[in-house]
Amino acid sequence: MLYRRFERFINIFQDAPAGAPPDRVGAFYWFYLRQVWPSFVALLAVGLASSLIEVALFSYLSRIIDLVNHASPATLFSENWPILLWMAIVALILRPVVIGLHDLLVHQSINPSMTSMIRWQHHNYVLRQSLNFFQSDFSGRIAQRIMQTGNALRDSAVQLVDAIWHVVIYAVTSLVLFAQADWRLMIPLVLWIIGYSSALRYFVPRVKARSVVSSEARSKLMGTIVDGYTNIATIKLFAHSDLERQYAREAITEQTEKTQIASRMVSSMDVTLSILNGLLIVATSGLALWLWSQSLISVGAIALATGLVIRIVNMSGWIMWVVNGIFENIGMVQDGLKTIAQPLSVQDVPQAKSLQVTRGNIRFYAVQFDYGGSRQVINNLNLDIKPGEKIGLIGPSGAGKSTLVNLLLRLYDINSGRILIDDQNIAQVSQESLRAQIGMITQDTSLLHRSIRENLLYGRPDASEQELALAIQRARADEFIPLLSDAQGRTGLDAHVGERGVKLSGGQRQRIAIARVLLKDAPILIMDEATSALDSEVEAAIQESLETLMQGKTVIAIAHRLSTIAKMDRLIVMEHGQIVEMGSHQQLLAQQGLYARLWQHQTGGFVAEE
Repeated sequence: MLYRRFERFINIFQDAPAGAPPDRVGAFYWFYLRQVWPSFVALLAVGLASSLIEVALFSYLSRIIDLVNHASPATLFSENWPILLWMAIVALILRPVVIGLHDLLVHQSINPSMTSMIRWQHHNYVLRQSLNFFQSDFSGRIAQRIMQTGNALRDSAVQLVDAIWHVVIYAVTSLVLFAQADWRLMIPLVLWIIGYSSALRYFVPRVKARSVVSSEARSKLMGTIVDGYTNIATIKLFAHSDLERQYAREAITEQTEKTQIASRMVSSMDVTLSILNGLLIVATSGLALWLWSQSLISVGAIALATGLVIRIVNMSGWIMWVVNGIFENIGMVQDGLKTIAQPLSVQDVPQAKSLQVTRGNIRFYAVQFDYGGSRQVINNLNLDIKPGEKIGLIGPSGAGKSTLVNLLLRLYDINSGRILIDDQNIAQVSQESLRAQIGMITQDTSLLHRSIRENLLYGRPDASEQELALAIQRARADEFIPLLSDAQGRTGLDAHVGERGVKLSGGQRQRIAIARVLLKDAPILIMDEATSALDSEVEAAIQESLETLMQGKTVIAIAHRLSTIAKMDRLIVMEHGQIVEMGSHQQLLAQQGLYARLWQHQTGGFVAEE
């Protein structure tokens, strides 16, 4: 019950404060720490109590030695039992309670829950990034930064809180206790504090800078390895295992060298502090013995001074590693910022409404778009697609067909112009509601590494078993799904398909994708070479299902095989980001333009590919 209470201090799935995570380290820390401030305030209080108790134990040691020196053995307990009892209570009850509270806060509350909360919020934010964000980086590096940043932020924050009280309390109370015995005992400690602070001031920024570089190399190594695993089929097909090993070797070498450079500074700091610590022990112990020889302090004061100094020296080593750990973690956080704190390039407007599709009219007005370069990919394009109209998009590679579809899905924001669906500007509605109204079957079907059932229900999570079975049947996927199995013994709809669906053939993945869109039943349908991965027999078998799917919908079809879209209501021919021809199949053939040339190529045995 006690564990459970502490484990519930932090709500893992609480919403992040509005806006993007800050791109400055200090503000980034505060962004998350303020969400869990009660736990850290409690940790500060417990840390203060723990440090005071630790110092008090050394004070008790001094008092016990002085009592033994001055009291009679026969009356030691009878005359001093109250103070001895209090010492026992502090050591046997208060100290374990405080340590227990510290461990409960750190290990039950902050460590698991705060880390999970940060990862949850990072994942939610990164999911909202544009398609270009994910296409511009390694998936492995993005995942690595999301995972490591939460750990690093938590560890450095907890270490800092723990270190603050140990440094402050030990330094202040040691000076006070030394002053009570003899003010001259303070001199070595004051000089040591000055030297210790100077050493940290010199080494810490350099450790931090090199830790950032080391963290970047570690993320790059992770990205390189994951990229190789993701494309393992390509590596094996081209027999380039040696080349891939060389890439990994170079990344590992770079990461090792940069870690070694960072470690050099840590080693130099360790040696420097060891010398300072040795000077503190010798100077304080020698001074205490001299003061005792002059009858200026008691034996208990010698024990106090020597014990405290040894404790401070041990603590200084711990502080050094804590400081090193803090700044190494800050380096990881700083590295993670480069990915996590990037602003969203495609955002919903405040209070964006949901798209309502009643007719399915689509209009492109003076649309201009480029991918950040100087060349316009879509150049002043105007297109009006009537409700329920079925159009085919045709053109050579690079004409802008797929880009036009991506703009309609608002995977990218246009530079200028407007795109309307039923007179609603898609830039003014929520992205989720927009894409919920559009079904899409792509040429390169990618499935999640989950069960067949979960992949199909992506189309409509609340679909019934009967609706699921009907969609499978209409896509002719019932021919192979019952025969599927995986390494864990799961079969049929429960079988897992592997990363990106690699355990299925291209035709099987395509039929799963068609069934998924059948299940979604959105009013607008986009097909990008929807049957390209199917053999002729299967394609003919599900053509009727596709025609049924298209009924009553506004359809945009991209096809490289022109025969598959020749029966569309209207064909739109694109070249260099512009519409160059428009009409029916027969009309475009009669024009003897680009479409006629593409048709001639294909009927002559050449099929243009995008």
